[in-house]
Amino acid sequence: MKRTTYQNLSAWKTSHNRKPMLIHGARQVGKTHLVRQLGQEFDSFVEVNLEQNQTAGQFFMGDLYPKEILMKLSALLQKEIIPSKTLLFIDEIQAVPRAIIALRYFYEEIPELHVVAAGSLIDFAIQQVGVPVGRIDSLYLYPLSFVEFLQATKREQGLVTIAGHDPNSMMDKTLHSEYMKWLGEYLFVGGMPAAVDSWANRRDPIEVTRVHQGLISDYRQDFEKYARKVQLKYVRLIFDESPLFLGRTFKYSELSGGYKKRELAPCLTLLETAGVIQRVYYSAGQGLPLGAQANLDYFKLTFVDVALAQSVLGLDRTQWIFDPEHAAINQGNVVESFVGQELLAYSDPHQKARLYYWARMDPSASAEVDYIHQIGPYIIPIEVKSGSTGWLKSLRIFLEGHLGSPYGLRISGRNYGTDEGIHSYPLYAVKQATTSARF
Repeated sequence: MKRTTYQNLSAWKTSHNRKPMLIHGARQVGKTHLVRQLGQEFDSFVEVNLEQNQTAGQFFMGDLYPKEILMKLSALLQKEIIPSKTLLFIDEIQAVPRAIIALRYFYEEIPELHVVAAGSLIDFAIQQVGVPVGRIDSLYLYPLSFVEFLQATKREQGLVTIAGHDPNSMMDKTLHSEYMKWLGEYLFVGGMPAAVDSWANRRDPIEVTRVHQGLISDYRQDFEKYARKVQLKYVRLIFDESPLFLGRTFKYSELSGGYKKRELAPCLTLLETAGVIQRVYYSAGQGLPLGAQANLDYFKLTFVDVALAQSVLGLDRTQWIFDPEHAAINQGNVVESFVGQELLAYSDPHQKARLYYWARMDPSASAEVDYIHQIGPYIIPIEVKSGSTGWLKSLRIFLEGHLGSPYGLRISGRNYGTDEGIHSYPLYAVKQATTSARF
C-alpha cells in the first residue's frame, strides 16, 4: 500500500541534517506499516514496542545515555544496532514519555543513527514532557487520501487522467461518471488502511463493515488510557455524537444528557489530542496566517475518517456503492467532511494541519463558506456542494469582502467549469483543486 508520506521518510533517511523522527497520527492510520516499509531500505531493522515490552521501557527511566541504552536494547532484543546501517524504530513511545526526551540525546551524541518513533497517543506524552526544540523532526499521518485509495485499488491510470486533466475543459462524461462511482466507494470504505486493504482484495461490503466495527471498538478501548474515570461518560458521549455535527457549528448544549460545557469541553479536547476528531475553526480570513484571525469559540468538527463517522452513527452506507449520486445529495455533511479530510491529507506533513471556515455573523443576512484554505500566498474560499447544482451566494459574498482572494472554489458532483471567478472541480479532484494556485 503506497503512502505519499513515504517519500518524506525516504528523503529524511538521506538528509544531511537528519534528526530523530516522531510520527504523529491517530490509531490504525498506518504509522507502523510505513516505518516497517522504510526499514527494508536499511541493512538491518530493529523494532521495539514500549507498550508491549516493559523491560525495554525501563532502559529509559534512569540516566539517558544513548550508547548505554543502545547496548541494553541490543542485548535484550538480540539484535545489533549499527549507526548509519540500522533503522531503530521505537513504537508506542508514549508508554514511556522519557523516551521522547531521550531522542534529543540520540541526536546530539549519535547523529548518524536513524531513529523513528511513533505512537497513537503520542501527543498526550508530549504534553507531559514537551518536545526537545530543534532536536526532533515530526511527521503527521492521516488516513489514506482518495489519491492513495485509487493507488491501493489499482486505478493508477484513472489517477493519471484526473491529475493531468485540464481544469479549463470538461472531463469526458463517461469518465466523470466512473470517477464519481469510485468516489462513492471511498465514501463507503474510507481511508483507514485495514478497511482499504480489505476492499482492495475482496470487495466485500460486509467485511469492510466488520473492519470498521473493530476499529471503533479499538478507539473506545483507548478512552481509559487518557481519560479519568469521571470523564469516561463524557468522552463516550462526544465520541458517539460528534459525527452528528459534521458540517455544522458545534454546540455543547445540543449533546444529549444536558451536561455542562465545563464538563464536556476538556473531554472534547482529549478526543482531539487523540486524533479522533479535529475542529474546523472560524476565521475572518482577511490575512495570513488564518489562525491569527480565528475565533476559538466557534468551530465545526470533522471525524478522523469519513466512513468511521458514518459507522459510529450506525448509518447504512451501501448506497454510496450502488447509488452514489443520490447518496451524496442526501448526505451533504458527509461530503463536506470528506473534503476536510482531503485537505488534511494533502497538507504539509511536517506540521500539524488546521482547518478553517468563514461565516458572516449577521442573523439577518447569514452566509457561510465551508472552508477557507491557503493555496500558495492566497486565501481561497471553498464551497462544497453534494450534488451538481446549488447556489454560490456565500462564496460570492466572501470574495466581495476579501479582495485579496483572487477566486473561489466550488467542489461538487458537477464537472469542471469556470463561472465569474469561481472555479468548479469535481469531488474526485480535491487534490488538483487545492494544491496549486490558479488564475
